[in-house]
Amino acid sequence: MKQVIEGSHAISEAARLARVKVIAGYPITPQTHIIEALSEYCEDGRMDAKFIPVESEHSAMASVVGAASTGVRTFTATSSHGLALMHELLHWAAASRLPIVMGEVNRAMGPGWNIWTDQTDSLAQRDTGWIQLYCEDAQEALDTTILAYRLAELVNLPVMVIIDAFFVSHTYEPVIVPEQSEVDRFLPAYKPKFEIDTNNPFALNQMAPPAIYMEMRRSVQLAMEKTLEIYNRIEDEFEDVFGRRYGGMETIRCDDADIIIVTSGSATSTCRLAVDELRKQGEKVGILKIKMFRPFPAADLAAALSDVQKVAVVDRNFSFGAGGIFTQEIKSALCNCAKRPDVFGYIAGLGGRDITTDTFKDIYFSTKNMTAPKIDSQWVGINEELL
Repeated sequence: MKQVIEGSHAISEAARLARVKVIAGYPITPQTHIIEALSEYCEDGRMDAKFIPVESEHSAMASVVGAASTGVRTFTATSSHGLALMHELLHWAAASRLPIVMGEVNRAMGPGWNIWTDQTDSLAQRDTGWIQLYCEDAQEALDTTILAYRLAELVNLPVMVIIDAFFVSHTYEPVIVPEQSEVDRFLPAYKPKFEIDTNNPFALNQMAPPAIYMEMRRSVQLAMEKTLEIYNRIEDEFEDVFGRRYGGMETIRCDDADIIIVTSGSATSTCRLAVDELRKQGEKVGILKIKMFRPFPAADLAAALSDVQKVAVVDRNFSFGAGGIFTQEIKSALCNCAKRPDVFGYIAGLGGRDITTDTFKDIYFSTKNMTAPKIDSQWVGINEELL
């Protein structure tokens, strides 16, 4: 059934359809609508689930870690400083191999206080062991949340489903909400690989001495290494049921491109329009959209970019002292390729500032006209008088 809903509620609907049993949540703009809707579903009987209102995001993650340890399907959601407050327990969730799914609405970090979008909050958690999947629109957010449960439960790692604040979270658009029977066909009942059971007592998350700690971390990495392959297989099955797929990354009009613009999140939709307009002017330009950031699809990305002349990476994020985070990862993925493009890094759209079609055109022509990239990422649309 096609419904006009906001992006936040697309994630809420997906959690309902996934038959989640425990939800813990704490309100924070712009994530609050996800948890509000789920609390209503639990109250009015649309979901057979336990809703736990908690005193902080740290407690929300602690609650779903505990619930997932008992072998039930769990969900939570957060943004920005809420995600930062969860940081300690993100490590516990991943290293405990718990298939938790979390909706994460990208919001800038303060100070100054800013409720609008950029990706620095989620990317600051990239080393915690969580799979990260970035979504372009509400339909992709709904589908990805359903996919995330299947993926998490196969690899036993937690998954963040990430959308942009306001551009996706508060925008209403047509979304195909599948029937429960379709989701049940794709996502079977959860059968945990391990669970706390009073009839079969065992120790969980105890002291790990040096003789075993490295092996525990290696097991997480081995699961990450299998993730992209398993995700692609799951998407085949998802497409068979629902007729849609996204891939760990997507290439758009790249076959004959001289320059490829790398994007993620909602800015990709704007870039699609800009590329259409540039193509009409005879410019050979394409898009590579990154959906899966952890694990990073380095081999696929290198294969897609190795034959192109130049790559322009548009980061809605940054790492102090290092530059755009996607730019760093792409340079790393390409560094050992015998043939590789010049990588031009751009930082744009922080704190919710618009990234327009003109922004992408300026980035394209800047990349085209430069003979070599600058060492540091270039900041786009800066008002120098405010510095």
